[in-house]
Amino acid sequence: MIYTKTGDGGTTSLVGGSRVSKDDHRVEAYGTVDELNSHIGLLAELFRPEPGGYCDELKAVQRNLFTLQTLLATEDADLYARLPQLPLEEVEILERQIDTISDQLPKLRSFVIAGGNVIGAQCHVCRTVCRRAERRVVTLAREVHIDETIQRYLNRLSDYLFVLGRHAVVAKGQVEDLYTN
Repeated sequence: MIYTKTGDGGTTSLVGGSRVSKDDHRVEAYGTVDELNSHIGLLAELFRPEPGGYCDELKAVQRNLFTLQTLLATEDADLYARLPQLPLEEVEILERQIDTISDQLPKLRSFVIAGGNVIGAQCHVCRTVCRRAERRVVTLAREVHIDETIQRYLNRLSDYLFVLGRHAVVAKGQVEDLYTN
């Protein structure tokens, strides 16, 4: 059965069983990462028929986001320590991917207007949701200890999604829509 009726009163369970309000900063943080994960799932499927392996890269990102969600949903320090952690190496992987993609792009001299094609537009949707997830984690980090790798990963992920969005347009021979005033 998918419904438990335990959340009808506006509370939800964290990993470990404690209950908090559904608008708790912890729930906002992992809930926004969950939203990001769903958007990235759509993006991965859009990339599936495309050459270049981006679908596989994005599926790896989704697995990392599930790890992040679990960590963010855990307030018990002993339980947290026993959970799989997000290794710093995952941030470094994103950095290498950013560098590889960036090397294929023209220098940027203006702001990019989101769009260009459907894949590029979805990359920018993911990027903006990622930035919101990062802000929610920063808010939560003012209240509780958050491993700095989580914030670093989200920050790098938004950069990755930005360059991937540019690449999705440029690789198709399309012209990026740049902001000019």
